[in-house]
Amino acid sequence: MNIAPLGREATLEDLFAVEGNAELVDGRLILMSPSGPEHNNAAGSIYASLKAHQRKFGGGQPYTDGAGFLAPSGRVLSPDAAWHLQPITRTRVVHGFPVLAVEVRSHDDYGPAAERRLAAKREAYFAEGSQVVWDVDVMRENLIRVYRADHPQYAAVYRQGEVAEAEPAVPGWRFPVDELFD
Repeated sequence: MNIAPLGREATLEDLFAVEGNAELVDGRLILMSPSGPEHNNAAGSIYASLKAHQRKFGGGQPYTDGAGFLAPSGRVLSPDAAWHLQPITRTRVVHGFPVLAVEVRSHDDYGPAAERRLAAKREAYFAEGSQVVWDVDVMRENLIRVYRADHPQYAAVYRQGEVAEAEPAVPGWRFPVDELFD
């Protein structure tokens, strides 16, 4: 995790001044490195599937990596893909958190410190109102872990050959895990 040193509590204006992707967490700017091809393709496949679901059934708005979601607490997180219940607005950030947040692991998302960081991020999503958080691993285990707000410590695990879901956040939507590797 790379934190931008400001010498003071970071603001939304500081976040907007960052070149590249960053998140605003507890008054700190968390800078995000560019992602690799496995990460990018997985996030894109999930977004494309959510977009197809939205076109057919409505009910929400899919977002890609780089969209920032602003919580009333002032926290801004940027999942790799997301489903939000409100229509798109012409603002620099999306107000409110997505009901589904998807985090695709990058090269530095492994090991004990990374696991603690990812657990804290899931906790933040749930604290701000997300219903489901996906932890997508396309680099080591080739699976999707699905966490829900009602049991945030337990993950349903979907492997290649299986079909993941995001109930209750995106009713009726299904995603074949194999699509992460097409």
